[in-house]
Amino acid sequence: MTQTASRPVDAAALDTLFLQAHTHNAWHDRPVDDATLHRLWDLARMPPTAANTQPARLLFVRGADAKDRLRPTLSPGNVDKTMAAPVTVIVAQDLEFYEKLPQTYPQTDARSWYVGKPEVIADNATRNSTLQAAYVLLAARALGLDTGPMTGFNADAIKAAFFPDRPWTANMLINIGYGDPSGIRPRNPRLSFEEACEIL
Repeated sequence: MTQTASRPVDAAALDTLFLQAHTHNAWHDRPVDDATLHRLWDLARMPPTAANTQPARLLFVRGADAKDRLRPTLSPGNVDKTMAAPVTVIVAQDLEFYEKLPQTYPQTDARSWYVGKPEVIADNATRNSTLQAAYVLLAARALGLDTGPMTGFNADAIKAAFFPDRPWTANMLINIGYGDPSGIRPRNPRLSFEEACEIL
């Protein structure tokens, strides 16, 4: 495949990804099929993580039984919108991500950078799975889905309910589906460049 320089996307793409996109809290009763979820991951897995560690693991909670297991782990304000969403993605971080490094970063022994170093492992897993959660959100928007990211949940309860025997911890939840515009709240102010940025 020929490598080409990055080029700007058009105004419609900027609207879809950033300018007109909103967090959704109400949802149409329209399912998200398996093929769309596969396509979402095919897109979200492509942007970078440190040394290609890819620590995020996604659980797509869609069925009624799975939603019932998720319900008691949620903060009260997140229950109704999550139960109504066609899919809720648990973005977890794998604390043994380094075991995949011989596959994902084969040019050197990157596994040795992490083995036996729990603080380094935790730092990388949190930073890079959070980065991957943002990629999931943007990939979903790019596929015509609406999103509602959340951090209001009990991570220990999610672990017990969904992956008690895996070295995973929950980082973020993202509701995805086809949003009902009636649930959109006015956008709150964003910080200006002058308030948030410096050029040195």
